[in-house]
Amino acid sequence: MEKIISTSNQKVKEWRKLHTLKGRKQSAMYMIEGEHLFIEAIKNDITIETIIITENYLRKYSEAEQEELFTKAILVSDSVMRSLSQTETAPGVICILSIIEQKLPKEITGKYILLDAVQDPGNAGTIVRTADAAGFNGVVFGTGSVDPFNDKVIRSMQGSHFHIPIYRMSLPELIDRLQESAIPVFGTALDEKAQRYRDVPITDSAAIILGNEGNGVSNQLLAKTDGNIYIPIIGKAESLNVAVAASILMYHFVP
Repeated sequence: MEKIISTSNQKVKEWRKLHTLKGRKQSAMYMIEGEHLFIEAIKNDITIETIIITENYLRKYSEAEQEELFTKAILVSDSVMRSLSQTETAPGVICILSIIEQKLPKEITGKYILLDAVQDPGNAGTIVRTADAAGFNGVVFGTGSVDPFNDKVIRSMQGSHFHIPIYRMSLPELIDRLQESAIPVFGTALDEKAQRYRDVPITDSAAIILGNEGNGVSNQLLAKTDGNIYIPIIGKAESLNVAVAASILMYHFVP
């Protein structure tokens, strides 16, 4: 098994580039950290390009398990692992995976979340995780949204991106396709025509647009929706966090 002990090693330098959007675009690769995501990737038959491990982590496994799991592994020193990690406490394992761009099926059915310039990584990752839990069929990252393979998004998703498709595409074009497939598209906005979310019938197919944390859903998209919905605020809070609002709205559509 190859061993790397220097943080100046060329492979280490290339791996660190995956913490940047430019590096991920150029290599079509991204990084996951920690045992939980490593095990989730294996459980979901995700192809792992490279496994980066420390000696202490390797010792957790029997010889038979090592032969089965770590054929693509590279052993690194603790200092190298710390230089690669984006967390306060470096994990024992990091994996490099390919970015596979998902494409919507020709015949679209089911329930989808559309993100309109949602930029906070924690919010975006939490929305994907909730969509997974609520049985939605996909999450679409529209123009201006955070990169779904950003380190913080990956940590917030907690492996849900292995369970539910993530798409990146233009939302105006997608809305047209959804409506052609008889899937109602709901914007989230408070206007004179908006309905309380509880008044919207629960259906097997629906799409919900969630907007930018500061500006909400763009007027361009709101003009294309089949209707707009809102969550009433009873107390004095000015608004809800977008991930919290997403959770409430998604579970409304769970039978």
